[in-house]
Amino acid sequence: MGGCHSYPSATKADEKTLQPSDFSNDKRGINNNNQEERPYLQQQFVCQRITHTDIFTLIALPPGVDKAEWLASNTVAFFKHINLFSSALSEFCTPSTCPNACGPGNTVYFWTDDHGRKLKCSAPLYFDYAMSYIQDLLTDEDVFPTKAGSVFPTGFFLLVQKVFLLLFRTLAHIYWAHYREALALGLHPHLNTLFTHLTLFCRQHALLDQEDVEPLQDLIAALGRQA
Repeated sequence: MGGCHSYPSATKADEKTLQPSDFSNDKRGINNNNQEERPYLQQQFVCQRITHTDIFTLIALPPGVDKAEWLASNTVAFFKHINLFSSALSEFCTPSTCPNACGPGNTVYFWTDDHGRKLKCSAPLYFDYAMSYIQDLLTDEDVFPTKAGSVFPTGFFLLVQKVFLLLFRTLAHIYWAHYREALALGLHPHLNTLFTHLTLFCRQHALLDQEDVEPLQDLIAALGRQA
């Protein structure tokens, strides 16, 4: 399988606004946002990306390419990008700082175990479950085949939808709980680029329902105005 494009390095104009020294240690890892304060919507931050490439050219199904193959290759690429990004902030996301896997507003994510039971768990545990689940799928040849002539299984599209839901929730938690840390580390242009790419890809291929993206609909609209 192939993969979607890597992102180029940030330009000088995209350099970080904050310095790590501007971010006091006692605030690191704590849910930095609340229902009234959403710094990721501020114009000086929402306008920053690391590439001016037309993302629509990256998400459209290329002529002659099988759709399942296209979805599979992009699923792998998005997982690698988001897993790497979340790892960069993992030291700030702990059971004590993030006792719940939360998103904007009152959104709380519950993990569903193998018996169908919904489990309320800390953010690091939830996203460890999520990334492990995705990794297991991507390495299963019966689900994501890599050999020429292999057939994708029945229900493949539903599995891809679930993967992208988990990836979206990962970014939603970062925006809601760790955006100031992303700012301090100068990662917000990367985050905006990755989130824009993911949401446009999901819209293009009907991978997420409106209710799934509603917690960050304001950010999706704001980033769309920057396109």
